[in-house]
Amino acid sequence: MNYKGRIVRDPKILGGKPVIKGTRIPVNLILERLSEGVSCEELLKMYPTLEKEDIMAAIACSADVIKKEVLVEY
Repeated sequence: MNYKGRIVRDPKILGGKPVIKGTRIPVNLILERLSEGVSCEELLKMYPTLEKEDIMAAIACSADVIKKEVLVEY
């Protein structure tokens, strides 16, 4: 999924944390709620400005960040 049209970073919004475009909903909030067992349907009710594609974009963005992570050993 191409999440780059849905996830943005702006130093003026939440200190530059990745958020859903057009909102102040951070990616980490979506992931935390999912990890707590909140369903996509419940998230959409909790945050009416979200779309299902936003939730999928948050997951894809996180997977991309982890995939690019480099372990540095000393």
